[in-house]
Amino acid sequence: MNTLDFLSIASAVCPDRTAVSFEGSHISFMELDERSRRLANAFRRLGVGPGDKVAILQVGTPQFIESYFGTVMAGGVFVPLNFRARRDELVYLINHSEAMVLLVGERYAGMVREVLTSIPWVKYIVALDGPQPGWLSHDDLLSMPDDDEPLPEIEDDDVTLLVYTSGTSGRPKVVPLSHDNIASYMADNVQPADPDVAETNLLCVPLYHVAGIQGSLAAVYGGRTIALLRQFDADDWLRTVQQERVNRSMLVPTMLKRIIDSPDFSRYDLSSLRVLTYGAAPMPFEVIKKAIDLMPGVRFINAFGQTETAATVTALGPEDHDLSGSPEQREKNLKRLAGSIGHPLPGVQMAVLDEQGRPLPPEEVGEIVVRGGQVMKGYWKDAQKTAQAIDAQGWLHTNDMGWRDEEDYYYLSGRGDDMIIRAGENISPEEVEQVLHSHPDIEEAALIGVPDPDWGQETLAVVVLKSGAQASAEQITDYCRQRLASFKCPKSVAFVDTLPRNPMGKVVRRVLRDQYGTAPVS
Repeated sequence: MNTLDFLSIASAVCPDRTAVSFEGSHISFMELDERSRRLANAFRRLGVGPGDKVAILQVGTPQFIESYFGTVMAGGVFVPLNFRARRDELVYLINHSEAMVLLVGERYAGMVREVLTSIPWVKYIVALDGPQPGWLSHDDLLSMPDDDEPLPEIEDDDVTLLVYTSGTSGRPKVVPLSHDNIASYMADNVQPADPDVAETNLLCVPLYHVAGIQGSLAAVYGGRTIALLRQFDADDWLRTVQQERVNRSMLVPTMLKRIIDSPDFSRYDLSSLRVLTYGAAPMPFEVIKKAIDLMPGVRFINAFGQTETAATVTALGPEDHDLSGSPEQREKNLKRLAGSIGHPLPGVQMAVLDEQGRPLPPEEVGEIVVRGGQVMKGYWKDAQKTAQAIDAQGWLHTNDMGWRDEEDYYYLSGRGDDMIIRAGENISPEEVEQVLHSHPDIEEAALIGVPDPDWGQETLAVVVLKSGAQASAEQITDYCRQRLASFKCPKSVAFVDTLPRNPMGKVVRRVLRDQYGTAPVS
């Protein structure tokens, strides 16, 4: 099965059902299929063929979803770009992906024009929100005549997506996901479209994130209506649940906290809501416990996964969120809510390995590893990182340290690397440190993550100034803000005389986390 089957089946089973509801407009599954086919025809007229890349820089809109299917129907590979990227980051992403077509939302048009001479791979730029001088428009593509040529054959192991994910080594890593990677999850975990079963799924996580892509494709596979938000806002989310009679949604912990802390929470009718999935970052226990109390009719699911696994590989199910049972069961569930990521999903193999790669018994901490049909075959254009991530036995090394109990519930106990995860976004310390080191007043710097009640983690820069320099924390954060996406910029700065180093001269971030890791420093 490939992802094009998701749409063709849904459009055959429930053609008139709304596929995407967005700001008062409604597109049926039949219309989504037709629009995607017209886009595929247009992309092929522009020269897009098997393996060619079509990149998109846009918030959550129906164009995003139909552009994915249109790209893949043409035989191309879809590249969702992080719309928070700054100029230099954007140039790197576009050139590294070798995108020949770039789809651009209106709010990003100015930045794209600034870098036109720096993105030689791009042959065509398409404006998504109305005409732009010198560019094609989305409406132009949809109105191109059909050439009636058959669509190219799509193999299940063909790459359908290139998804960028930050690593600790600086530049983002690129995960190529095949049709089979995505279909493996769907076949085992999502009910296919049914003419008698209609649900509405509120999608508010960014579509450039693997959770957003997986969520949209799962909805299409399941014949579910997607209620789509451009970007998350707690009041918009609450209003949409009420107006669209939403049945399910996926949130990162920060989003859930903002929803339940909203002063208007009780004003909205959320009685249609049945399932809330959360993940992408650690969930504070106080937040999920409060959410359970406030939404007793909702079944909560904690989903854990990575971009490299096409998203979810374990789940802590609704039964594990039930705090109404016997005292013994309540105590067990409270423990799981405080730290477990749940059971492996069907089709997923997991283990905990020691430093020599040997399986560990229950209760012993090691590195969590994963294998199965969802796991990528390797990073794009990076054999070295692939060899580091996937061993000879086919295990993907997640860099997450953890353990499992006797009932095969998995628990996290920290990262095996220095990755910072802020509201579900991976932040590479080295990438931010490269910007800090370019500041004229900074001698050296290190970036660490510190706990934050709203974001899960926040970024703290530990800085050594050059002799005689007097840069302030505000000046340093402003400098970073001009060169990095806002979520990567240091939230706070601590000034020190020296950084701790090991005998080989490498900065030991663990020592800094021990010193500063209890709360953000301002």
